Formats: sequence, structure tokens, C-alpha cells
Amino acid sequence: MPINPLASLPEVFFSTTTLSDAVARARANGTVRQIGPRLYTKNLIDAPEQVIRRNLWPVVAAYAPEALIADRTAIENAPASDGSVFVISDRKRAVELPGITIRPRRGPPALDTDLPFIGGLRLSSQARAFLDNMAPSRRRGSEVSRTLTQSELETRLDDLVRRNGAEALNRLRDEARRLAPALGRETELVELDRLIGALLGTRETPLETDRGRARSRGLPYDPDRMALFETLYAELRATAPASRVARDRSPDGRATLAFFEAYFSNFIEGTEFEVAEAADIVFRNRIPNARPADAHDVLGTWRIVSDPLEMGRRPRTPAELYDLVRGRHAVLMAARPEKGPGRFKQETNRAGRTVFVAPDQVEGTLAGGFELYRSLDTPLARAVYMMFLISEVHPFADGNGRIARIMMNAELVAEGEERIIIPTIFRSNYLTSLKALSNTGNPRPLVRTLDFAQRWVLALPWRGIADTQVSLTRVNAFMDPAEADDVGIRLQIHDGID
Repeated sequence: MPINPLASLPEVFFSTTTLSDAVARARANGTVRQIGPRLYTKNLIDAPEQVIRRNLWPVVAAYAPEALIADRTAIENAPASDGSVFVISDRKRAVELPGITIRPRRGPPALDTDLPFIGGLRLSSQARAFLDNMAPSRRRGSEVSRTLTQSELETRLDDLVRRNGAEALNRLRDEARRLAPALGRETELVELDRLIGALLGTRETPLETDRGRARSRGLPYDPDRMALFETLYAELRATAPASRVARDRSPDGRATLAFFEAYFSNFIEGTEFEVAEAADIVFRNRIPNARPADAHDVLGTWRIVSDPLEMGRRPRTPAELYDLVRGRHAVLMAARPEKGPGRFKQETNRAGRTVFVAPDQVEGTLAGGFELYRSLDTPLARAVYMMFLISEVHPFADGNGRIARIMMNAELVAEGEERIIIPTIFRSNYLTSLKALSNTGNPRPLVRTLDFAQRWVLALPWRGIADTQVSLTRVNAFMDPAEADDVGIRLQIHDGID
């Protein structure tokens, strides 16, 4: 039996003189199909656009051998929104394929600094790509422009700083200076130098993006977090307002409520004491010798949340927000000097696979998020938003969850509304709802979870410690969430009967 010369070829292949007869037979018997000039595939199921996208760079290499990937494609590393792929090549005309158009232009050939790529292609170095993209280009009809706009370049340069620090821009600029004469890009070098200087705050060149202007002012922010804040803001604006005025409680009841707020907030973070031990720490200043720092975490939290004057303070400006969170953090973490009490973090922190805002973007991200906070018009909406803002920025080396919940309840206390407490059994619900917003952009579980927690607090008779402990036990507040899930037990709203 004769060997089929097409059997060993990849999913997409070019017809050659040698293969032409075999290709003609395969087309006739329906085992291959043509998807472009001399371009064939053995895939008879997927749409031609999918097949070509899956094999994009070998296809580009076949139509434009030894081409240099250039212009916006060299920075975006993908076809443009209209499917354009820009290359430097001896080829004169564009190649239109399903979903893709290869757009060649003449230009200096690849330099030693340009990178080897798939199928004999070369990829413009980072410095060359930015120089080329500084050149103006005109779009034709619905086509995208060959080069990025200034706004797009600002965003890309800001991304570079976010990933690798300001020194990355200086290295880029130095390399661009070295390459510009060989590329005939001296004019573009001047513009790139101005743009980088403006982003670093050393030039007065006007910038077009909020991100660029914020970095120029020394307040860069995390755009991914800002998108999450906007999502939560929209959900809170669309949610029917709930007003739950705090009950008129005795001094003993108010102290008990603040105690359990501090107790449960620390329990969430793994600082676990029996209720009696924690009460001794808070009300009798009995600090256990084996755990003095843990004891102070509970005591520091209680000192803040039990102080009506402190809990009545809310920020009116970003600067006041910085001062509030740092001051409260200094009290909370006073027994842990290694955690930098009252100082924003110096190193990026993470929880599992979540990487929080970089240290140099903490103030800018808090300031950007604060602008949305100011236009929320109900205490509960501001409380939910403020909690997530602090939690998601994670501005400190430690203590972020507790500070976030303190800031949340300060919004409520200042307006005479009921507090929000997350009891032990509700810990997984709370953390899962945070992750739903952080990881998938879904704000509804967080809003529902905190709304329920506030209703739960309002229903409980906060009297003395012992009586309240009985009530909390009846509604399952102290149960381990995993054990409760195993037997189908949930947090209950108090029924008013003890």
C-alpha cells in the first residue's frame, strides 16, 4: 500500500509541488479542506478561524518567512482586535485568512537584540517594540492602527513598572537609546524618553490615562483592584438600602458586644482563646505568660472597638483614611513590633494564590478606592465597601482582616447603626464571599453575607458576658464551620427566647 504523504503533516500545512497531487486526491475524497491560499487542514470539524488561531505563528512563518513580529503585535503578543498581525517582511501585500490578516511592512531587519521565535520568525526586543510604537500611524476604515496609542503605551509602561519596578523603565530607556540610531528612530526616542520621564514624575509631558497621571503624582494604583471596587460599588448602589438602628443597650451590654466583636474577629485570624480566657485578658488585664502577643491582639482590638469616640471617626479625605488605618493598626499590633505597627507594608503579601496590592501602590489604590466610597449614601453600603477596600489592598504586613472589620464597623457605629460580627461558625461563609469577589468578580455573596451578619447581631440580646455566651451557644456561633457543615448545622437568627 502506498504511503500517504499527508499522514505525517501537522494539523495545518502548505501545499507544495511535491504534495499537490496528494492534496488534490485528499480534497476530492473529503479528508482535507482549504482554509487559505495554498493552506490546508486535516481538521474537518473546527471552524477555520479556530484552526488558524491555534496554529497562528507557524502560519505567519509560512506566509512571511523570517519576518520580524513588530509594531503593536510585538507588545500585545497576540493579533489585534480586528485580527491584524503586523510584521516587518519583504512580502509586499497583506494576507487575508479566516479571522487573521497578516500585514507586512518594510523596515530594518532583525537585530541581534531581537529574539528568535517560532518557525524562523523573530520577535522585536522590548526596546525596539516601544520605539516602533512611538511612530504615528493612520488607521484605514475599520482596521486598527499599526501602532499603539499614547493611552495604550502609558498602560503598557505602567504594567512594566508594576511588575518590575521603576528601574525597568530606566533599563528600557537606556536600551532604546542604544538601538534608536540603527533603526532610524531618533525622533521616536525623544518621545519615548518624554513619556517615561512623565510616568516617573521627572518630566511635565501631559499624560492621557488616569493610571499614568496617578503614577506621575507618586500615587500609582492597582487597576485590577480598582475594577473590583467598581464592581462592588455598582452592586451596592443597586442594592435596596437597609437601615438597622442599633438597640439602646446598657453599658454592660455595649461592653459585651464590643468584647465579642474583638473575640470573634481575632478567632477568624487564628488567635483562639476560650471565652473566659479572653474575658480575663480584656476586663481583668490578665495576660497569659505563654501567649502575650496573642493576648494583646484581642486586647488591642477591644480597646478600639469599645471606644465610642474612636469608632465615631470616619475619613473625609484619602490622607485621613491613611491616618485612621495606620493609627488603629498601631494600637492593634503594638505587641508585634516585627509586623510594623502603624506602617504600611514594605513587601508584597499574599494569601494562598491571591497576591495583594504591591507596596508602592498601597496609597494610590486606597485613594482611588476612596473616591467611590465617598459617593455611597447608606451606612451599610459604606461599611461593606470599606471592609473590602482595606481587605483587598492588604496595606499592612499583618492584621489586615481585623483592621478591615474595624473600619467596617466604624462606618456603622458613627451613624448609630448595628455592628457586623462574624462568629466562628460563619467564618467560611465570610471568607468564601470575599474570595468570590476577589477571584471571580462576583460581589453578591459578600453583600448577602454581611447583610445577614448584621441582622444576626441585631437579633441577639447582648447582656452580660455569661448570659450572652449562652445565647451565642444556642444559635451555634461557636461551632467549627467544617464540623457544622458535616452535620448540616447553620448559624441561627436568635428567636428572642432564652
